[in-house]
Formats: sequence, C-alpha cells, structure tokens
Amino acid sequence: MFTKKGVKSMQSKKTLDDFEFTPYLKKMTLFASGGPFLDGYVLVIIGVALAQLGPQLNLDAHWSAVVGAAALAGIFIGTALFGYITDLVGRQLMFTIDVIAIAIISIGTMFISSSIQLVVMRFLIGIVIGADYPIATSLVAEFTPRKYRALSIGFIAAVWYVGATAADIVGYYLSDVNGGWRWMLGSAFIPCVILLIGRWGTPESPRWLAHKGRVDEARAIVKKLFGADVELEPEEVKKTRYSKLFEKGYFRRMVFVGTIWACQVVPMFGLYTFGPQIMKAFGFGVGKQAILGDIIISMFFLIGCVPAMFWLNSIGRRPLLIWSFTIMSISLAILGFFPNANIWIVVAAFGIYAFFSGGPGILQWLYPNELFPTEIRASAVGAAMAFSRIGTVLSTYALPIFMDHHGIGPTMMIGTGISVLGLIVSIAMAPETKGLTLAESSSVD
Repeated sequence: MFTKKGVKSMQSKKTLDDFEFTPYLKKMTLFASGGPFLDGYVLVIIGVALAQLGPQLNLDAHWSAVVGAAALAGIFIGTALFGYITDLVGRQLMFTIDVIAIAIISIGTMFISSSIQLVVMRFLIGIVIGADYPIATSLVAEFTPRKYRALSIGFIAAVWYVGATAADIVGYYLSDVNGGWRWMLGSAFIPCVILLIGRWGTPESPRWLAHKGRVDEARAIVKKLFGADVELEPEEVKKTRYSKLFEKGYFRRMVFVGTIWACQVVPMFGLYTFGPQIMKAFGFGVGKQAILGDIIISMFFLIGCVPAMFWLNSIGRRPLLIWSFTIMSISLAILGFFPNANIWIVVAAFGIYAFFSGGPGILQWLYPNELFPTEIRASAVGAAMAFSRIGTVLSTYALPIFMDHHGIGPTMMIGTGISVLGLIVSIAMAPETKGLTLAESSSVD
C-alpha cells in the first residue's frame, strides 16, 4: 500500500502528529466537545428538576434513584454499542445523527406525565449521549498533533463541567417558575441546534479511511485541510474486531482505563446527580441555596481542568494521575470523618476534591484514545466508559437510599474508598504516553 519511495518521501514532510493546531482543528474540537457538554447538562438538570418534578409525580427515594440511574444505564448501552459501530462505519456520519436524536428526545421529555415515562426518556437520552463520546473523542484524537492532544482532549473533558454548571444556572432561574421543570428538561434542544450547525460538513477521519484501505480519500482530506506538505502516516488495513479489546495486552489496558474511569466518575456523578440534596445534608439550606452551593462546587471542577491540560505535558500522565487520586481521597475522607464541620471547611474539602479531579477527568478520555489502535479506538472508548457506568448506575441508584438511611458521613466514606481504589490501580498500572505518537502509544509489546 505504501511504497519505499512513499515512505522516504514522508520522512521529509510533516505528518498528522507533527504539525500545528490549525484554526480548523480548534473549530472541530469546540464542536466535538458538545457531547460532554450535553452529558453534563442532562445529568445535572434532572437533579435540579426533581425538586419540582418529584412532588408532582409523587417520586419517593426509590423512584428518584431509578430516574437518576436511567440516563447512566442508557449511556452504558450507547457507548458500548456505538463505539463499535463508529469503528465499523466511520466517525463522520454518527457525528451529526446523535445530536439530532438528543434534540428530539429533549423536546419529548417536556411532555411526560408519569414516573415510568420519565425513566424511559432518561434512558433513551442516555443512549444517544453515550454514543457521542467515542465518536467525538476518537475523531479529535485522530486529527490532533501529539503535542496538542492532551490540550484538545482536556478541553473536551472540561466542557462536561461547563454543561453541568450551565444546568445549575438554568435550574437556579427556573426553580421558582411554575412548571419550570419542563423548560429545564427541554432546554437541551438549544445547544443541540448550535452543535448541529457547527458539526455540519465535518470530514471523515483520514486515519480511519486509511485503516479501511481508502488511502486516496484520506490523502485528499489531509491535502485539503492541511496542505500538500502534510503526509498521512501508514495505517495497516485490518478488520475491526471487538474481541481484540480482550486480547493479551489490550485487555490489561481495558481493565486499567475502565477502573480509573469508574473511580473518578462514581463519586462525581453522585455529587452532580443529587447535588442539591447533598448540599442540603451539609447545611447549605434548600431550594436556591442548595443549587448555589452546587454551582460553586461545579466551578471548582471546571477550574481544575485548566492547569491539568498543561500538567499532562509537563508533569506527565502517570504522576498527575497518582497525585490527583491521592489528594481527592484525602478530601473525601475529611468530608466523611467531619460531616458536621464548619461550612467553609466543607466547601474547601469539596473544592479541593473537585479541583484535583481535573487530571483524572481528562485522562479517562485521553488514555483510551492513546492506548488503542485506529481499528478499535472508538470501541475502546465506548467499552471503557460502559465499564465505568456499571458503577455509576449502581451508585446513583443506591446513593439517595444509602444517604437516607446512614447519613452524609458514611456516604462520603464510601466515596473515599472508591477514590483510594483508583489510586492503587494507578500506581500499579498507569503507563506514561507523554510525547508519543498514536502509533507508538497504541502498540502492544
């Protein structure tokens, strides 16, 4: 497929791993971040909406737990299924279809009239949001030069918290509006329209095309977007096999990525899904006061992603992951041992935990895109995310029930244990991929 002459010629040219971060790539990264934005928005808005919707639908702790877990269960299916489909049919088509589906389901959720209808709609929107993660991150990773990869994937991860914070703000202003829950749940339609416009016309990934043997198409896209002096790296034509994820070498990577992902998001999703209730338990009051406390914590999560984007290239992936889990575990332990502490100590502990979640929050996206080859990259992202969502579904269902029976202190100690597990796995298994090309970081000895 690639002649010796072609390989020799390529050595004198820049490759996709070596050129600069162009304005086009910045635009692609911006609109690719829409999936995480919608995930954060949809996950958090339900927690705020339940303050109105719960009494209207007579939701008890059990039904509130089911509603909270429904979207996460949908994400489990969406990531696992559509990650594989994306590796089979390509990134481009799925990049727009899923946004249309999210918009339609968001509007439909405004008209539910029973608890079971709410659960079904939350489950469906989870499926389509989950589909976007492997699509968008694999597309961005395959276009982005290596020295900017942590920055671009970090930006995508950070936008999750932008979506979560935006949901809290929208909920804050609609919480006193009669029937405001309908507008809260339907408001995701607006960013969907913006994303659909921004994503329209996005080309297929040249790496994926080359992997499928469509080299001329791949080279044409590279030439059009980046010029004739940028060459496409060789991609061996291989059949996409989901079973490759479980082969020696790759299976160990799946266990590592899936575990650290779960250990980062299980406590975080609990905090976000039931944020107002948790803030109330710590003494922030009810209604808008609790939502305001949730907004403050969300800002710490968002701010923490900013330095982490740069630390990943300066400190490295492995050290940042280990130190982050260490500090996160200590912060949650403080909340667990001293649930009745001064409110400012509670805010500080939550803030430190949220700030240092930035590193693991980015690496849960960056690692699977770097550690797996093109033919199973989206499948790996989807499978790792699906693995992590097993824990989030169970914990989101169990959290309000456990907190109702045992209180906030023991609940935070459970979160501490999960974070400590992430620390242990990171020490034992975390690789260092800083400065490597996708081909180098995804190779297995």
